[in-house]
Amino acid sequence: MKKKIAILGASYLQLPLVIKAKDLGLYVINIAWDDGKAICKEYVDEFYDVSVLDKEQILKICKEHNIDGITTIATDICIPTIAFVAESLNLLGNNSYECSLLTTNKAMMRDCFKQNEIASPQSIVIRDINNFNLSNLNFPLIVKPSDRSGSLGVVKVSNIEQSTKAIEEALEYSFSKTCVVEEFIKGLEVSVETISWKGSNNIITITDKEVTDEPYFVELAHHQPSALPLDIQDKIIDISHKILKATKVENGASHIELKITSKGEVYPIEIGSRMGGDFIGSNLVELSTGFDFLKAVIDVALNQYKPKEIESSNNYSGVYFLSKNTEYLLPIFNNDNLPFIVKKHLLNTDLKEAQSSNDRSGYLIYQSNKKINL
Repeated sequence: MKKKIAILGASYLQLPLVIKAKDLGLYVINIAWDDGKAICKEYVDEFYDVSVLDKEQILKICKEHNIDGITTIATDICIPTIAFVAESLNLLGNNSYECSLLTTNKAMMRDCFKQNEIASPQSIVIRDINNFNLSNLNFPLIVKPSDRSGSLGVVKVSNIEQSTKAIEEALEYSFSKTCVVEEFIKGLEVSVETISWKGSNNIITITDKEVTDEPYFVELAHHQPSALPLDIQDKIIDISHKILKATKVENGASHIELKITSKGEVYPIEIGSRMGGDFIGSNLVELSTGFDFLKAVIDVALNQYKPKEIESSNNYSGVYFLSKNTEYLLPIFNNDNLPFIVKKHLLNTDLKEAQSSNDRSGYLIYQSNKKINL
């Protein structure tokens, strides 16, 4: 009899996970709000048009199907629901509900870092547009909703007037109507991709990021492996293990975002207890390392993961995103003679300046024996 797995989220971000689960012979139950972008419903055994935030209804569906596991990739908003269902059904391949909050709510995350003496930008949490005090923070600042991803509502501000507008918008974007305001750390951005099993946390690879200019910092490209010096990479690995322990990650994928200053200081931006989006986890990791990250996420959820050594590789991989900021990429989408291009998809040619991930109009993924600079 086929094992049953519930996958939350049905956009293009979750499609690689759905396809992998089907390839592995699983019975796939897909749950998400059908907003016109739920493309996964065409590939699964059963689809339920239910908000991923509706914990009780999703628990009811999962009970009825007697699922063997529940998971998602690339999105934070599903994580508390997954933890709630897993704990309710005693599914062992998931993190605790406490962990789900520590790794999705940026306000709780900042408190957690502080309590565990993990050096972080100075920050405050704001719940009321009419009641906040920034006097203990030094401009410039970053304003971000406490519980959204994809750079949505994230903006750099340089004065009180800009701050007030940004805070008001961030509170609107936030599900919990809270936002975090923190001091801006200037530096390079990286992410760390990890897999955990029963409390053992393993670093898979480090991803270098390219982002838009301020004030929005939308990600425009990712590259693996990192080109940073090995001593900096050692610092990144060390703080990543501290973050995983502090936020009580024990099972599954995690995606840790960090900044590295010109002095070599490493500061955490945030952690998500799920695979990174933007094709980092679903495509780049396997292209650059050979590690089947999607299968690992599924195996952990089903409580059947078998840890293996993640070997080094000579491969490089990356993804570029199309927007007005990267208009120079357009001719490449019409060129089928570039052997390093693994996959490309052009959504439209009406290009926008990227203020969030939603403003990107296409992507191309590469694999090579060197970093590809376009």
